[in-house]
Amino acid sequence: MSDTAASGGLLAPTPAQTIGPFFGHALPFPDGGRIAPEGHPDAVTLHGLVRDGEGAPVPDALLEFWQAGPDGNPAGAPGSLRRDPATGALLGRDGAVFTGFGRVPTDADGHYAVRTLPPAGRPGAAPHLAVCVHARGLLHHLFTRVYFPGHGAARAADPLLAALPEERARTLLARPDGPGRYRFDVQLQQPADGSYEETVFLAFR
Repeated sequence: MSDTAASGGLLAPTPAQTIGPFFGHALPFPDGGRIAPEGHPDAVTLHGLVRDGEGAPVPDALLEFWQAGPDGNPAGAPGSLRRDPATGALLGRDGAVFTGFGRVPTDADGHYAVRTLPPAGRPGAAPHLAVCVHARGLLHHLFTRVYFPGHGAARAADPLLAALPEERARTLLARPDGPGRYRFDVQLQQPADGSYEETVFLAFR
């Protein structure tokens, strides 16, 4: 106890502290990033970094992905979070069913990766993955989209992309990164030096 406290004087308030985040506990599940059925010939890898407002990688973020399948069906299928009926233990995927859902944490370098099938477009939207981002410092999770190269006519007609300036729309476009690989970085906030463009995030009303 300080002399000030012992003499009955006022103490300065203790700085606020945030406990967590605990995204790495319980939320990730086995094969959470393997959305495509095992060995599917059309599977592609989407990967990238999550960066904070200083451009530094975020090692404790969690990303969720939802998407339509190659047939354009957005409903998905159950099976991502299978449990053992006897023990209740989380088994993860069966490796055969495409569920359209994935959940992955970033690693110590702020990197994530998912293996999935290219989505088909739907009426009023070009082919894309919906993404939900949880990260330290965020009071609420963020929503964004990942569009794939090609599909020029569909992307030109997509109302979200059409409403954005070209330089902002580019933050939603994955770029080729080798055969069957695409890179998509999530920039949570634009650094003061402008070295990265903040990713476009969506508000739902």
